[in-house]
Amino acid sequence: MTQADDRILETLADSELILSPHVLSVNIDYSRHYLSTRLGKLRDAGLVERVDDGLYRITDHGRAYLNGDLEVEDLV
Repeated sequence: MTQADDRILETLADSELILSPHVLSVNIDYSRHYLSTRLGKLRDAGLVERVDDGLYRITDHGRAYLNGDLEVEDLV
């Protein structure tokens, strides 16, 4: 997990929105390309889900991670 991963999850959780890497990049100051890569990793770990092509939302596992109820070691 990286600092960007935490920012992605926090932004998705706080906004309650389905967001694209581009919208996330505008709001958290990482490049769209980097965020696309990180979103893929977060999806593989079950922390976000792809709703449509290029659109993501946080999962219950992602919220549990943010709340401290899920450790990095417990991720898929």
